[in-house]
Amino acid sequence: MNISEMKAALAGLSAVRFRLPDGTALPAHFHVTEVGLVSKHFVDCGGVERRETAANFQLWEAGDYDHRLAPQKFLSILKLSEKILGREDLDIEVEYQQATIGKFGLAFDGTEFQLTAKQTACLAQDACGIPAAPSFALPQLQMAGCTPGGGCC
Repeated sequence: MNISEMKAALAGLSAVRFRLPDGTALPAHFHVTEVGLVSKHFVDCGGVERRETAANFQLWEAGDYDHRLAPQKFLSILKLSEKILGREDLDIEVEYQQATIGKFGLAFDGTEFQLTAKQTACLAQDACGIPAAPSFALPQLQMAGCTPGGGCC
């Protein structure tokens, strides 16, 4: 999800709710403690120089159980952040404290924002010698003696 999509979603809401990838709802008293610009300039394992830039939201909860962030207040925070983010329609990543700081993508299901799992990946698999994973259709596996639940794959 990018900034313009989030603004459009917030404009149609009466309450702001976030849900973790496992389905757990963030407490309704969460705060947006930071909106920032995150730039990453790096070299992948194949030697290719790369740059990534995203808007970063940090969500946090405190003991103020009566706190609620209204959609209009969230929109005003986004407006204030334009001096840092500029007007570029950046993708959004979200930080949320768990056992350690979790880093998530963001989606919207029409009523709630969904924190989505992010994964690492090799960006230069051809340079690393990582073989492509073989793919087999179920009939091929069954001919090889593999059956669902059989423990061979």
